[in-house]
Amino acid sequence: MDVGGIGSGTASVREVDCASLRDGNMARVAVVHNTLDFRGGADAVALSVCDALDADHRGSHDVDLFTIAETDPGELAPRFGLDVDVPVREPPWADRLAHAFGTATPWIGPQMAARSALVSQFFRRHADDYDLAVSTTNELSLPIPSVQYVHFPQFHLDRLPDRFDATPGRLDWLWSRLGAPTPGEIPEDVTLVANSAWTADAVEAVYGRSATIVYPPVRQVPDPIPWDERELGAVVVGRIAPDRRTLEAVDVVDRVRDRGHDLHLHVVGTAPRAYRQYVDRVRRAARNRSYVHVETDVPRDRLETLLRAHRYGLNVRPDESFGIGVAEFLAAGMIAFAPDAGGQREVLDGQSDRLFESRGEAVELLSTAIESGDRPEIPRDRFGPERFRTETRTLVADSLNRL
Repeated sequence: MDVGGIGSGTASVREVDCASLRDGNMARVAVVHNTLDFRGGADAVALSVCDALDADHRGSHDVDLFTIAETDPGELAPRFGLDVDVPVREPPWADRLAHAFGTATPWIGPQMAARSALVSQFFRRHADDYDLAVSTTNELSLPIPSVQYVHFPQFHLDRLPDRFDATPGRLDWLWSRLGAPTPGEIPEDVTLVANSAWTADAVEAVYGRSATIVYPPVRQVPDPIPWDERELGAVVVGRIAPDRRTLEAVDVVDRVRDRGHDLHLHVVGTAPRAYRQYVDRVRRAARNRSYVHVETDVPRDRLETLLRAHRYGLNVRPDESFGIGVAEFLAAGMIAFAPDAGGQREVLDGQSDRLFESRGEAVELLSTAIESGDRPEIPRDRFGPERFRTETRTLVADSLNRL
C-alpha cells in the first residue's frame, strides 16, 4: 500500500516506449476509483476492470488500484465472483478520511463527487508512473491518457436536462473545479465509456462528447432450479440504503399479499456503516413480518442460492443508470421488475409488463405475473462477464495504440 501523501512528489518518471506498447507488451495501468465502501455495482466494475487487465489474473498489464476506502478489495471481490489481488495505492490518511465520510453520510450524503475529486488529486502526484489511467469513478480530469467509465456524470450537474432529475449539490462547483474535465473540451486522448444508452445521453448533454456503451459484467448464477420447483418469493439485492428504497419494496410485497398471494421477500444486500440507521429500520420492519427476511453482507454462494431458488426479483429505485441488481435477477433465470426509468429499461428490454411507474403499478404487475403463471423470457447470459472483459481490453488496447 502506498503511503505517499497528496503533496508528496513522484518517486520516478517512467519513460513510455510507445512502439513496445503498440506491439501489445505490458503497460503500467492505474485504475482510479473513489471508494469501495458502498460495495455496489460501481465497485463490481472497478474490480472487474482490475481482473480483466491485471497480468497476474486474466489480463496482460501491470495494474495498480488508486482509491480511498476502508474496504479491502481482496475481501470484497468474492462478493462479485472475482479474485482480485492488485497493489492498492492510498494516501496515508485514507482510512481516517474514509471513516469520517462513512460516519457523516447519514447527515451529509455519500459525497461521491468529493471522494472522486480527492482520489484524482492524489493520483495526479503519481500519474507519471503510468502509461494509462482507467477511471471507474466516472469522469475525471486526468493528466495522462485515460479510459473513463461513467456510471452517471458526477460533475457540472447543472448542465443536465430536467429529464435526468439530477440536482447539483451546494458544492458541485467546488468538486467540479477540483476534479472535472471541462465541458466541450474533453482531450482527444480520453475515451469516454457509459454503462447504458441512458447514461451516454447524460454524458453527451454535459460534455458534448459521445460515449461508447459497455454494459457492466453480470455473472450467470449456476445450476438454476427449474421454474416449477422455485419458491413463490421475491428477492431484493444491493446495498440497503435510502436511495435504494428498500422499505418501499417491503410495502410492495405487503400489498401483493393483501391480494391473497402468499409471497415472501428476501432482502439480501450490503450494509454499509454509513447507512446503519436505515438498515436498522429495515430490520425492524422484517421483525414485524414473518414473510420478510433480511440478510446482510452474505457470501456469494448464499446470494446465488437465494436467487436460483426464487421466482421474482424486485428493484424499486428509479433512474438506475444501469441496474446491475436487475441484471443479476435475469442471470439467475428470474422474472425481474423495476421502475420504468433510467438504464433499467435497457436491462429489461423495454418490457412493459415488467416496468412500473409507481408502487401501485408494481403491485399490479407482480400480482398479474403470479396469477398468469408467467415465465422468464430474457436470456440469462445477456450481460456476461466475458463480454465485459473483452470490451475493456479492447478499449485499453486501442488507447495504448494511440500513444
